[in-house]
Amino acid sequence: MDQMLRLDLGVDRLVTGLHEVTEAFAAAVEGLDPQATVPTCPEWRVRDLVGHIGQAYRWSGELVRSRAAAPTPQPRAAELGPPREWAGWLRESTDDLVAAVTEVGPETVVWTFLGDRPARFWLRRMLADSVVHLADAAAAAGRPFAVAPDLAADAISEGLELIAAAGAAALKPDLVELRGDGQTLQWRAGDAAPGWLITRGPGGVTWERRTADADVVVAGPVAELLLVFSRRARPEEARVAVSGDRALLEHWRARTVF
Repeated sequence: MDQMLRLDLGVDRLVTGLHEVTEAFAAAVEGLDPQATVPTCPEWRVRDLVGHIGQAYRWSGELVRSRAAAPTPQPRAAELGPPREWAGWLRESTDDLVAAVTEVGPETVVWTFLGDRPARFWLRRMLADSVVHLADAAAAAGRPFAVAPDLAADAISEGLELIAAAGAAALKPDLVELRGDGQTLQWRAGDAAPGWLITRGPGGVTWERRTADADVVVAGPVAELLLVFSRRARPEEARVAVSGDRALLEHWRARTVF
């Protein structure tokens, strides 16, 4: 089966998850200085982060409606209004994407950067992206990162599907360096069992949802695993335990920058 066609969460949960994460993101950036630096994305200001989220929802909604490619928007060009209007603008952006997928139908084939996929691809892609950026917003606000375990788990699965997808290395050449001769990495979360077993083979990365011994094991709550997986925290900064080949883990993380 094409790994990009997996769907761990149903469409209804993707939709409710988008709304949950949008609300949490809006709450995290409320009251922040729009020009403050985002510690986990130092090239961005808070306003850029907000602009990216809302623009990405609207952009992907238009991709679904048109079923054709469109230029990626620039966060600094977003017309999101003053900070007091950000929450409403973000909600409208979320509603636009959900409406687009509802209008065409979640199984309707549309354009994506990895080839034609069902429209629900964009619900899941935007949800995973927003879960990671919720961590960025929390860092900017000096707050703990909190997200539902099923959403954090699916963000990891979705990230692995992108990494392992046919054609992914053409978009991100660093992924070629993840080819190997059987090295294994295990991400293990007690609150999101089973874990994720990754194998680096000659043809590239493969993975499966199961718990097993591996050359390196990263274990902890799933939200903390996501922080390490998405490079929002180093292993020593997160509530995770690492055993085995740490160099293998760092090699992986250096070549999977989101």
